[in-house]
Amino acid sequence: MNSKKAILLPKYQEMFGQLGENIKLARKRRKLSTEQVSERAGIHRATLFRIEKGDPSVAIGLYFNVFRVFNLQDDFLKLGIDDVFGRKLQDLDLL
Repeated sequence: MNSKKAILLPKYQEMFGQLGENIKLARKRRKLSTEQVSERAGIHRATLFRIEKGDPSVAIGLYFNVFRVFNLQDDFLKLGIDDVFGRKLQDLDLL
């Protein structure tokens, strides 16, 4: 399998880093080990480590599986929910 490394600007990489930190904190608050979370999410521990570091090349579905383990799957519905710019473009098209 030939995987490509996702290339992000530093400010966007910081966002992924914060997401990874949030996931790590959620795991620790629940007093779950990396082994427990990775097993429940159906991923390898090394992948969970990459997620907790905010690796953008990890598939979004795997991030979702980890959120599901923490019962935070509904947070995924909040991604892109308030598309202010898109709504303005739509409104302009209606004129």
